[in-house]
Amino acid sequence: MAGPTTAERGQRQQESSGPPPARRWKNRRFRTIVILALAVVLLGSGSVWLLYGSPWLRVRHVSVSGTAVLTPEEVLEAADVPVGAPLVSVDTDGIEARLRRKLPRIDEIDVVRSWPRGIGLKVTERTPVLLIEKDGKFTEVDKEGVRFATVSRAPHGAPSLELSLARSGSATASLRRFGTDRLVREAVAVAGDIPAAVRRDTRTLKVRSYDDITLELSGGRTVEWGSAENGAAKARTLTALMKAASGARYFDVSVPTAPASAAS
Repeated sequence: MAGPTTAERGQRQQESSGPPPARRWKNRRFRTIVILALAVVLLGSGSVWLLYGSPWLRVRHVSVSGTAVLTPEEVLEAADVPVGAPLVSVDTDGIEARLRRKLPRIDEIDVVRSWPRGIGLKVTERTPVLLIEKDGKFTEVDKEGVRFATVSRAPHGAPSLELSLARSGSATASLRRFGTDRLVREAVAVAGDIPAAVRRDTRTLKVRSYDDITLELSGGRTVEWGSAENGAAKARTLTALMKAASGARYFDVSVPTAPASAAS
């Protein structure tokens, strides 16, 4: 049997001169991994530069919304947003903390990044439900009992607190048991439960003891509220009672299941 020709031997030597297929596949896979790794590094470096080093994603303007008594200028000054800093590096929690510390009137604050160049400050202010007058000034108190501001003019829609605590009998026992601060908190709770339509007409919230709280309305009308307990039920009863006895000047909802009214 004849052996391989010279041409056939040369072709076999040429085929066997390169690396085996498995090794070639590994080499290609390694090169692919290296290329992908370099791409990731370059992409990451570019992203870091874009966020922190580029002039395009930096704070250029700060907007304020939601103010009522506060002015946008007051909020901007207290926030002290670092204009010109990379937007991604702005400490939004720090801005919120500064605003709460410097402006107690703020109840809620939402600090948001407005890409590509802005910071938004969304403000919700506290609403007074009660005023404590002293030396011609009025301290505003919100529904949580927070005393957040003192103003020279009483804001509309919040009654003044009058502590008319007797120094004898049950009132003295009430004061000794609960203390003035507790009685003020009870008054705040009552103020928060007063129906909106009645609150607009409420001029004074008078506290004689823990369970003797009275509302003095416009037109010489009076509401005997009692204690702060069952406030929601008392509010519903008062609303219905005022509709049923629109000409009355005295209302008693201290026991909401047994209300009373009188013309004088």
